[in-house]
Amino acid sequence: MGPVLAGVLQLLALVAALALAYVPAGSYLARVYTSKSHLRVEKWIYRSIGADPDTEMIWTAYLRGLLAFSVVGVLFLYLLMRLQGVLPGSFGFASVDPAQSFNTAVSFVTNTNWQSYYGEQTMGHVVQTAGLAVQNFLSAAVGMAVAVALVRGFARSRTGDLGNFWSDLVRGTVRILVPAAAVAAVVLVACGVIQNFSGIHEVGQFTGGSQQWNGGAVASQEAIKELGTNGGGYFNANSAHPFENPTPFTNLFEIFLLLLVPFALTRTFGLMVGSVRQGYAILATMVTIWLGFVVLMMWTEFAHHGPALHAAGGAMEGKEVRFGIGSSSIFAVSTTLTSTGAVDSFHSSFTGLGGGLTMLSMMLGEIAPGGTGSGLYGMLVLAVIAVFVSGLMVGRTPEYLGKKIGAREMKLAACYILITPALVLVLTALSMALPTPAHSMLNPGAHGFSEILYAFTSAANNNGSAFAGLNANTDWFNTTTGLAMLLGRFLPMIFVLALAGSLAGQRPVPVTAGTLRTEKPLFSGLLVGAVLIITGLTYFPALALGPLAEGLAS
Repeated sequence: MGPVLAGVLQLLALVAALALAYVPAGSYLARVYTSKSHLRVEKWIYRSIGADPDTEMIWTAYLRGLLAFSVVGVLFLYLLMRLQGVLPGSFGFASVDPAQSFNTAVSFVTNTNWQSYYGEQTMGHVVQTAGLAVQNFLSAAVGMAVAVALVRGFARSRTGDLGNFWSDLVRGTVRILVPAAAVAAVVLVACGVIQNFSGIHEVGQFTGGSQQWNGGAVASQEAIKELGTNGGGYFNANSAHPFENPTPFTNLFEIFLLLLVPFALTRTFGLMVGSVRQGYAILATMVTIWLGFVVLMMWTEFAHHGPALHAAGGAMEGKEVRFGIGSSSIFAVSTTLTSTGAVDSFHSSFTGLGGGLTMLSMMLGEIAPGGTGSGLYGMLVLAVIAVFVSGLMVGRTPEYLGKKIGAREMKLAACYILITPALVLVLTALSMALPTPAHSMLNPGAHGFSEILYAFTSAANNNGSAFAGLNANTDWFNTTTGLAMLLGRFLPMIFVLALAGSLAGQRPVPVTAGTLRTEKPLFSGLLVGAVLIITGLTYFPALALGPLAEGLAS
């Protein structure tokens, strides 16, 4: 079997698995967020934090709860890393320095999981399990809560209530993420991923010394890392490490995990607004973009010219031979089109155009299918913009799901789509203009520029993957990427919740003959165009200086 055919068959198997899981997973998520009852463990949690899960919140109250919870998470994780030197089970690792502690705490609370350190040489068992792994669950649950609040904004009318943040957070964690991650962890352990609390082992004797490996609760963290579109990893090599991802099956299973919830949420959306076909329209948009990028990535990596590349069957540099080009291409696109950031190959070693595709995937806003929750609310914001543009074209007041899209809604949507490009481009320009940050680049020219552009694209979009080659463990990059992660996560959430409150307060508009049918394929096509034009072209000049210049020159 040739490598191209193997890649295509893996893609078909993945699509089939996602199709089989779509209806039951999406329906279950809808039942969780619309249920009126509370589990016993949930009631205990509510009592312990002093929250009333049945109290409805307007968008400002919902936001206050979200921000307060996130601030506490950052402070707790920061202190845990600063105290690591005196904690048990830390392998003798020292406390993490302040700049890196700030960067890492922000990274995991914002669902970014950007790592400017070697996981196996920096973090002990307590920080990994009680700190980083816990935030993998909670940050994913926060993203889903915001998405559900926006869906309620579309579904409700003449009210400012968007649900209860604490109830949405606890249900997302207890009923969805914990049981699903537990099942996934068992599958990973059965397939060879390690799960223990052992210390550091010295492995073999080599010329000049020996090699050391430490164990850890890797399978459990790997499961929620993918399921919650977190990224990060126990080891610096991430999902390319055999302790995290040992076989082609586990590789495909991890891709399935990181796509499952974001795709399933489109059905949840359709059920909650009372029209499954609306969910299918959003799903069709996401699938079209995802499949298109996968095909383009495979083409760039398989067809790149050069005798060495032809002899290897494609661009194998930076890729694990146990996965090959096809599976690595699917993983690269899926992890950057979601907010996962896990990698099973090194994007810096992709072809120039292939590396550019990983960047463009994030620059679109990670909405195809995007992160747990963030992908859905990002796509819905773009749907609002697409409806507005179509309304201008036909001279009709734009409407989406029975809600008028007026000046307030468009201002909020415009702020949403502008904040992330502003962060990426401004911080990249500063890093290139100042003398010190550029010293962190491993490569000169277009590829070196791509290293910095990728870093801020990954941070501001809460992805967390790295282009490799860039020394990000400096005060400048720890601070600026930390700020990019904070602002790139919470400013868009503010605009989303404000939009949800505005929509929920409206009176429904009746459907007429002139209403744009947003459940039709025509609208899905319009939405794909809006995504590519509105968000993609924003970054075109920066891409032209980096990956496009490198790809055309090679």
